[in-house]
Formats: sequence, C-alpha cells, structure tokens
Amino acid sequence: MWEGHGPLSFVASIDCARLPMAALDIDLPEAGTLLFFYFDGQLDDGDALVLAEDRESWSGARVLFVAADEEVTECGAPAGLKPYPVVPLTSRVELTATEPWHPSVRAAFAPGAPLGNRYDHPVCSQEFLDALWESGDEVGHQIGGHAHSIQNPVEIEIAEAVLDGEVSWDSPRLSQEAGGWVLLAQFDSEDAADMMWGDAGALYWLIRPEDLAERRFERAMFTWQCG
Repeated sequence: MWEGHGPLSFVASIDCARLPMAALDIDLPEAGTLLFFYFDGQLDDGDALVLAEDRESWSGARVLFVAADEEVTECGAPAGLKPYPVVPLTSRVELTATEPWHPSVRAAFAPGAPLGNRYDHPVCSQEFLDALWESGDEVGHQIGGHAHSIQNPVEIEIAEAVLDGEVSWDSPRLSQEAGGWVLLAQFDSEDAADMMWGDAGALYWLIRPEDLAERRFERAMFTWQCG
C-alpha cells in the first residue's frame, strides 16, 4: 500500500529454489519466494509516479520475501486493480555486460574520468559499443548480473537518490555509493502479460550486498527507465 495513493500491483514472483544458484553472482536465499509490487498508475491514470529521486514515492515499489516454511493465503487483487495475466517463466544462465561508463568499468580503465560519460579508452570506441549492444540488445527479465540500463546506469540513479542529489557527478562520494549496489531483479515490458512500463521501459530493483546477505529486502531501491 502506498499511503495516500492506494494498493500496489503485483508484478512478479521468483521461486528461489528453482534458480541456478551456482551461476548467480548475488546471494539469494536457497528457498522461499520473492514478490515484487509496483504502483503502476491503474488507480490514478498514471498521475503519481514512483521515482528514485522522490523519497515520498518510495513506498510505491516494494519487495517482499516469503520463507519456504511460512504459511500464506492466496487472495484476490485489491478493488480497482486489474491483475496482470499469469505468464510462467523459466530461467537460463546468460552472460551480462554493462556500459563502459558504469562505475566499476570506469574504475578499472579510467579512474577519475567523468562519471556516466565516455572517456579516452578503446572500450568507449563506437566499434566496441556497437558490438556490445549487438550482443545484448534486449533488456529482458533478469535476476542478478549487470543491469541492462536503458539510459544512464541505474546504479548512478540509485546513488543520486540515496544521497538526496546533493553531490555532483564529479564527486567521489557518488562513485563510491554507485559501486555499493547490485541488481536484484529487472522486469522488462512484456506483451504476454500486458505490461508496459512507460515507453517500452523496464523496472529495476537494486540492493546493497550487505542488506541482501541479511535478507533485508525492504531496503531494496527501485527505479525505472524507458526510451
């Protein structure tokens, strides 16, 4: 529930026991279910937006974890919300890559270069970028790995949000904060489920590794991007 706005829509569930844990780069529980909820605009025709930079909107996106031995009861969608069609998915292991201006790549090849921008290195060449995009041109649904950001790296968006936008992109604090988040999950727009996030966009949930290790999923941060 987003106080003052209404209930959140159920977006996706992940059965942790069915994931290829050995291939994951994040420390998910070996069993249990992750549930993702988002205020998708059904109740107000998209008037209220959930934005990382707006703290008052953070309650509009949530992650819940239900342990495998926890008793639960199935219930219907809240009044006014049309449930998304159920689309069963399976998992497969894939290699992920991120933008050269991602904080971790920038730190390896050009420490001190402007955050979020190209710098003087072959990984920023157009030839390399074209090959990178061709190898993974679809956002897709994803657990762990590098986020497929549609705009600037989502880690930078989250870092700016938690620092209240009070630091410049030149600040080491922003780089340090951006490097402290990992992708928990991303969910693409999905025709089969009648899901459209903005203009064919995607939803992203990120979390600090220490919060993930302690199963504090309520501390996950949300952002979304579209073209």
